[in-house]
Amino acid sequence: MAAKRDYYEILGVSRDASKDAIKKAYRKLAMKYHPDRNKSPDAEEKFKEISEAYGVLSDDTKRSQYDRWGHAGINGRYTQEDIFRNINFDDIFGDMGFGFGGFDSIFDMVFGGGSRRTRAGKTGPTRGSDLRVDIEITLEDAYKGLETKVSYKRQETCTTCSGSGAKPGTGQKTCPTCNGSGQVGYTKRTMFGQFTSVTTCDKCMGEGRIIENPCQRCYGNGVIQKTRKLTVKIPAGVDNGSRLRVHGEGDAGKKGGQPGDLYVVIHIKPHKIFVRDGTDLFCEVPITFPQAALGDQIEVPTLNGRAKMKIPPGTQSGTVFRLKGKGMPSLRGYGRGDEHVKIVVTTPKKLSRKEEKLYKELMELNGKKKTNQSLFSRVRSTLH
Repeated sequence: MAAKRDYYEILGVSRDASKDAIKKAYRKLAMKYHPDRNKSPDAEEKFKEISEAYGVLSDDTKRSQYDRWGHAGINGRYTQEDIFRNINFDDIFGDMGFGFGGFDSIFDMVFGGGSRRTRAGKTGPTRGSDLRVDIEITLEDAYKGLETKVSYKRQETCTTCSGSGAKPGTGQKTCPTCNGSGQVGYTKRTMFGQFTSVTTCDKCMGEGRIIENPCQRCYGNGVIQKTRKLTVKIPAGVDNGSRLRVHGEGDAGKKGGQPGDLYVVIHIKPHKIFVRDGTDLFCEVPITFPQAALGDQIEVPTLNGRAKMKIPPGTQSGTVFRLKGKGMPSLRGYGRGDEHVKIVVTTPKKLSRKEEKLYKELMELNGKKKTNQSLFSRVRSTLH
């Protein structure tokens, strides 16, 4: 298989080209290679190539991934349909009287009809929409993982009409506007010549047939809205903003199409002790001055109970110690991060008489020590 050409090279634009420049370049090339105008054997492949390049470079997210990783940032991450989604082809070509017909007809013309619309214009099986539900969990939940229930609304196939949209016992009739073709067309003269524009029939919405007696339960839609309750498994190690995809739990498809997916978006509550950075955890632990000066063995909090940690003599406030493997588990299933403990030496606000006496003695000792050091420094400077 030949390597794919650079998208910027295909459209003939620079890597810092603006969106308007990219749109203008695509529009020019699309008019040149559209299979209805160009009868060359390779015209359809050329049109597919430039359309794919425009689909990536006209989208900020896809363009950023392509700029960083090349084709590896696009291949396997997006389907051909994903690349073309949300492109307004009518906006690009609508003023030219050219029969592009929007996303469905562009995609199916280039990629062979797919599951969204046939070349005749009539709708076929349509995949259901993806849905999103947001849940909030604690950092402890993210550390251990959990199973939880989510409740959301989705479109399900109407059981009364089995998704047909027609009242049981009735059927459909041929659309009188398009005579069953699902499309209507007209001829228009432009600066490029005479073109025939073909668009989806707005009477039957491309079906070719209309429902005379709609189903009274779903009002002819073929789907009804229901509340769905689902148990989802949250894996250990999820981070704030993680998305879990539950296949087939989105809206029902139409005409036998596949259902969409459900995306569960995780939000983690702020923790009163820990701050998270990836798989590492950070916290502050207070100790007394004697502990810092003399050293001690203390217990520090972790998300899995308490752990012992040694404080060496002479520890300064702000010193950070690392507890290896006490952080968050990796979402990919291997290894754990570390816990970073910042020591904060506290100053007592109130002292007992005995404590006050001891601190004064300590202050006097420190004062004598400083005096001796100062005297030694003066003697040493005199000798030199």
